[in-house]
Amino acid sequence: MLLPHPGPPPRRPVPDGSLGLSEEWIAGERDSEARINRPLYLSLTGLGLLAVLFLLLWTQRVLPASLAVGGVLACTAVAAPVAVALVQSRHVVAARLARVREQLETEREERERALHERQRDHARLYTRWQAATRAYEAQPRWYGVTVPDDTGAVVVVGGTDTGWSALLTTIGVSRLREGGDLTVVDLTGRSATRELVRLARRCAVAPRHWVLPADLPRMTLGTNLDAGQRARILSAVAAASGSSQAVDADETLLLRLLEVLGPRAGIVELIGGLRALLTPADDTAHDDPALARLSAEQRTGVRERCADTPGLRERAWALERRLSPFESVGTRGEEAAYAQVKIISTDRASGEAAARMYGTYAVAALSELLGDPGGTPAHGVRQDGGRTRTVVVCGAETLPGAEVDQVLRAASAGGAEVVLMFRTAVPEALERFSDPGCLPVVMRQCEGPVEAVVRAVAAAPGTAPHGRARLEVHRLSQVIGEALGGEVTEPEAGPEPEPEADDRFFSASHTESGAMIRNAAAGVSPLDLVRRVRSATSWGRATAQAAEIGTPSGTDGGEEPPVTTLGLDATSLRGLPCTAALVLGRRGPVLADTNPGILTLSTATLATVDDSRSAGAAAEAARAGGDRPRRTGGAVAHGGPGTTAGPAGGSGPDGGGGASEPAPPNLGPPPERLDWRV
Repeated sequence: MLLPHPGPPPRRPVPDGSLGLSEEWIAGERDSEARINRPLYLSLTGLGLLAVLFLLLWTQRVLPASLAVGGVLACTAVAAPVAVALVQSRHVVAARLARVREQLETEREERERALHERQRDHARLYTRWQAATRAYEAQPRWYGVTVPDDTGAVVVVGGTDTGWSALLTTIGVSRLREGGDLTVVDLTGRSATRELVRLARRCAVAPRHWVLPADLPRMTLGTNLDAGQRARILSAVAAASGSSQAVDADETLLLRLLEVLGPRAGIVELIGGLRALLTPADDTAHDDPALARLSAEQRTGVRERCADTPGLRERAWALERRLSPFESVGTRGEEAAYAQVKIISTDRASGEAAARMYGTYAVAALSELLGDPGGTPAHGVRQDGGRTRTVVVCGAETLPGAEVDQVLRAASAGGAEVVLMFRTAVPEALERFSDPGCLPVVMRQCEGPVEAVVRAVAAAPGTAPHGRARLEVHRLSQVIGEALGGEVTEPEAGPEPEPEADDRFFSASHTESGAMIRNAAAGVSPLDLVRRVRSATSWGRATAQAAEIGTPSGTDGGEEPPVTTLGLDATSLRGLPCTAALVLGRRGPVLADTNPGILTLSTATLATVDDSRSAGAAAEAARAGGDRPRRTGGAVAHGGPGTTAGPAGGSGPDGGGGASEPAPPNLGPPPERLDWRV
């Protein structure tokens, strides 16, 4: 997540409690005044009663009129100041209440002004929060992981059949998108390429598939090379099934045979030449079909050319026995058109020894083709100088170590990519972890000891500073691989069913859209490729059903999707999900998911994390300099929270359509009225 969660929305400011003179407070003030003036009221009442008494006594003729009038006047004279004091007290209280009311009104107006200012600030903050929220929800969560430009080989250690199926399909997606050439050598004896075949056919590309040894007569791989290359291939095959100490002597013997029989001689003719070295000169070869394919002059020439070979009979016998399974190579092969996707797999029933021999032949022949500057170029590929050919070897631990080194050297010389997938951590794989030209990848460790892998991971360049790195595994990675299980690798009993009901209206040479299936395609657009992955592969369908797991959580304060934290120890490597791959790059380990169905998610992008960060930094620099972010491909790059994506296309200062700033975008319905007064 390059953009952090914006957090909860800013709280709307609310008005403080209303200010005013309550009746209780006024009553309290009145009571206080009454208590203070109570003596004055009592004195005034006493004076009034005294004046009335004087008048009563005068009426009863107790007091003379002069004394009564004087008493009344005296009481009046004393009561007058008391009454004035009471009136003044009443005015003082009234003035105090008026001042308090005026102060409260001033304070209320000040609070309203402050409230309106806070509400305007809140409106600006809320607008920014909305933009940050939309940027957070719209940002990708799944980014691409690419092989560095100066790296031509990928070494995968570990993995299950399900994980390898996902990785092969993902590599196929990349090659089909660019129109590149893909060759897969599957030595596992399982159906790891089934989903890749489905995807290629849905993209109107017909893969060419050979299953060895049944398809040896149809396979022309390595039959059109020169004598030196063929001799090296066949000597490597002989060494793979026996001792590798005499490989140079075997190659020399085969070269001498090809000098006599011709550079285009088939393996059955070579076997006939080897038998000629084992039979007497007077043998007419009527009872030996292989020897009968050679003329008498050829048999004589073979014996004369190889006469000085040390240990001739033993070497010829061993070579004949080891090359006899390949005597039918290319015997029924025809000149076929170029195929963009080629798959060479071994039959599960052949056994490990046969898989080693057939795999050595295929990989050795590919090495010669890759390293041959005059070899057949890849068709339908880009011409920008990038790598356009990829060779994937599944079960590379079956091959001899010399062939692994040879295919890496040939690929480096021919500008091709090589992906070597080892089921177990053999020394040939672990020693590549320190090679700067190889990208190490570790998948789930199911077989063999894991301690050697842990040590190799810890010693890989870029991993030492992150020795205690904690890797987060998304729940989507855990769910998809376990949900599919062996569904993507189990062989099917009958013909492969088409996933779309509309396919029944088209023949096998057409896709569901009616497009003619070709041997190669110039390239498939990303959107079309995403649709093909979703409809044609089990990965795409399963990921679409579990898409809600990979969607961003709501911005109402909800928690992030659950993740599992793993380390780089043995337990963590054994517990990796089926499709998880630990990529040991130069900047430290990165946990990737090889599930091709992730491309169908709305939160996935083909861009890498570094590309997105660079785009974000450029957008931040542009905003800091007062410039608007430039549009790339019809969209505005997100530079961080608060950046709003503009519509695709359009005109403006960067597009040449106008010079004025556009109006701010409509961010939705207007907020509530910022006024709480009734």
